[in-house]
Amino acid sequence: MFSKWRKKSTESKQVEILAPVTGKAVPLTEVPDEAFAAGHMGKGIAIEPTEGKLISPFDGTVVHVIKSNHAIMLEDASGLQYLFHIGINTVSLKGEGFTSHVNVGDKVKAGQLLIEFDIAKIASSGYPTITPIIVTNADEVTESLEGLSGSVTAGQDVILKAVMKS
Repeated sequence: MFSKWRKKSTESKQVEILAPVTGKAVPLTEVPDEAFAAGHMGKGIAIEPTEGKLISPFDGTVVHVIKSNHAIMLEDASGLQYLFHIGINTVSLKGEGFTSHVNVGDKVKAGQLLIEFDIAKIASSGYPTITPIIVTNADEVTESLEGLSGSVTAGQDVILKAVMKS
């Protein structure tokens, strides 16, 4: 009965990406920063967080941790590379309110805590807390990338569906 579904999934490889933070997923166009909203940083989605924890949504490798700990880049087994950017213009906080639990080169497991962040500190400092999730190499390795909006729980709900190029 399920053999048709399995066969179809091997014809075009689909990758589902789970939410790295809990909150409300919204289209990138709702991010109050032109670079993200217009897709200049890449394709993806954003989450307005309700909890100050960024977890790894998959098993992967830490490619880059921004010095101020407000952003991190991960790569998964499919070759997709992701930028998780906590807040807008939060680099100005110079790391205050952010605690990284990983380093460049670390292998991470799905559900592993990557960064803790203080939502109240970010907001009281005058910065939006919305968190863009960008697939930085989507144009090179995917045929399509679909974002799913609504309430999401980190590590449980799918926020992006990518169809990989053959």
